[in-house]
Amino acid sequence: MFERLREIRQAKNYTCAYMAEKMGLTKGTYSKKERGQITMTLEDAKKISEILNGTVDDIFFADKVSLKDI
Repeated sequence: MFERLREIRQAKNYTCAYMAEKMGLTKGTYSKKERGQITMTLEDAKKISEILNGTVDDIFFADKVSLKDI
């Protein structure tokens, strides 16, 4: 689940620092959430999906959705 998030973020050329800024978090906190070291809330998932212009399902649960579709 979290590998896909990282892949999508990187495909859009967004850094952890950029994502953290958009979410109002520190870079370290965002990075830990992305790696699954800190629990990600539904609100976090919604914010991330908005930033990445995808849906929560596509980013966190879809196995075969093309990165080009997001």
